Amino acid sequence: MQVAMSKRKNKFTGDRKNMMRYHMIAFFAGFVLDLIFGDPHWLPHPIRLIGRLIGLLEKWLYKKENLPRQGKILVFLVLLVTGSVVGGILLLSYCIHPVAGCVVESIMTYQILAVKSLKKESMKVYEKLKNGTLQEARKAVSMIVGRDTQVLDETGVTKAAVETVAENTSDGVIAPMLYLAIGGPFLGFLYKAVNTMDSMIGYKNDRYLYFGRAAAKLDDVANYIPSRISAYLMIAACFFAGRAFDGKRAYRIHKRDSRKHASPNAAQTEAVCAGALGVRLAGDASYFGKIVKKPWIGDDIRPVETEDIRRANRLLYLTAVICEGICLGILGLIGL
Repeated sequence: MQVAMSKRKNKFTGDRKNMMRYHMIAFFAGFVLDLIFGDPHWLPHPIRLIGRLIGLLEKWLYKKENLPRQGKILVFLVLLVTGSVVGGILLLSYCIHPVAGCVVESIMTYQILAVKSLKKESMKVYEKLKNGTLQEARKAVSMIVGRDTQVLDETGVTKAAVETVAENTSDGVIAPMLYLAIGGPFLGFLYKAVNTMDSMIGYKNDRYLYFGRAAAKLDDVANYIPSRISAYLMIAACFFAGRAFDGKRAYRIHKRDSRKHASPNAAQTEAVCAGALGVRLAGDASYFGKIVKKPWIGDDIRPVETEDIRRANRLLYLTAVICEGICLGILGLIGL
């Protein structure tokens, strides 16, 4: 009996180690695929499907009374559908064959991360500022920010792009990477569903103040720890990024300004980026035709310049590589 139990234990341990290996392979392969291919616009993307689901549920639920309750129902249904579909696909693929499961997990991991697409979209703003017109630059930046862009001058457009890269280093790369490491695409897509709900209905305006409150609060919770990890990883990246970046100042500005935002998380990496570059970010911005008062983040050591978009992307890539390496190292130790 003891021999039989020992065999079962060894088989379970072996299966667990094999699954960890497949998970690590998929985690690394998905990251590499994202760096190579990004998010081609012609390729159907699961996040767009989640967005459509949110839009359909909003049309159905917003017409009813008690908007806070209906908002909670929307959050529950989106997470239920997302988790069921992703979990079902993963389970089925691994049941067919572990290699098939690893391939599917790799593709899902690739779809969740957004390193190259974030750089690509922000560099469109850079190119328009360098070689196009201000109007073209405003249009390009409007694709990646939620604020009104028609009132921005060249400096405002540049700041908006830099802030977006800095903030989305956490929301679009490090946070999903951490959730992927912990729970694979199942947890990764649940996080992306929360993030997508917040970006669609998490506004504090007349329409979404109550209806989108549950989504916004859940996004704050989901990003609380990852945003702070992202900030410290970005500070570490500053020391490898070159002379244009000041890691000590990034740390100091983060300590001072990381809470200067209505969101508990949004200013974390933004403060690091501002300190690293020696520029002042944030400040008042226009949303839906209304000026929203915001404090400044960082010190005005020098004016913001177009090249800061490239520098922010350099921080993005270095931070992502550091996080990927640390996660793989921890997963390897757990596997052993």
